[in-house]
Parts: sequence; structure tokens; C-alpha cells
Amino acid sequence: MEVINATGRRKTAVARVYLTKGKGNVTVNKKDYKVFFPTTVLQGKIQQAFVATDTKDTFDVKVNVFGGGITGQAEAVRHAISRALVKSDEANRALLKVDSLLTRDPRMVERKKPGQPKARKQFQFSKR
Repeated sequence: MEVINATGRRKTAVARVYLTKGKGNVTVNKKDYKVFFPTTVLQGKIQQAFVATDTKDTFDVKVNVFGGGITGQAEAVRHAISRALVKSDEANRALLKVDSLLTRDPRMVERKKPGQPKARKQFQFSKR
């Protein structure tokens, strides 16, 4: 089988995933995903798409991820894996849509506006 690649994004994190037939090895930035994502919550997010489609130990995954924080990176990887699984088998789309794993989360940090200390916070108002 050839290599299937896909891109996933979350906030400012971008993940590029390369999916091949294998035994379930997941490598993130040339490290095992359990080393790169030390908490079980983040490791669960990585495996979520495989559990939903019942393909846990059938694919090897190589991931390049950059930008954002550790949670955003984990969710970007989850998004990319989900998109790659749909490319490998179109029947996976319905299974992944139920858990909304194919939806790109559009929430981003709001920009700081001029004349204000932060995005929404305003300087103290003095009536007199």
C-alpha cells in the first residue's frame, strides 16, 4: 500500500501525517507518541480516530507537528489522522463524523486591538 498523507490544524498548530500499513506504531517528530505526549488524555486523543474506526493496530503513522501548545498539537494530529483514514477508506467518514473528528475547530486567539490592553479588556473608565 502507498503512503497516505493528510494535514490537520487546531489553533496555530499544524500536523502533517503519513499513514502506511503496519502494526500501529505512531511516531511524532521522530519520537514515540507516548514520549512526545506524556499524559494519557493526550495519548487518548491521538488514538481516538483509530478506536472510532476499529483500525487500532493496522496502520503505522509518522507525524510532523509544529506551532501552538501541546494540546493544540495533539488535536491537530487527531484531525490529520481522521482525514487520512477517510482517504484510505471512504466508509470511515460516517464513523468519524459521529464523533465530529473531521470538523476543523475554528476557534483562534482573538487579536489585540489598539487602545486596549488586551483583546477585550479595556482601560479603566473614569466618569469624573
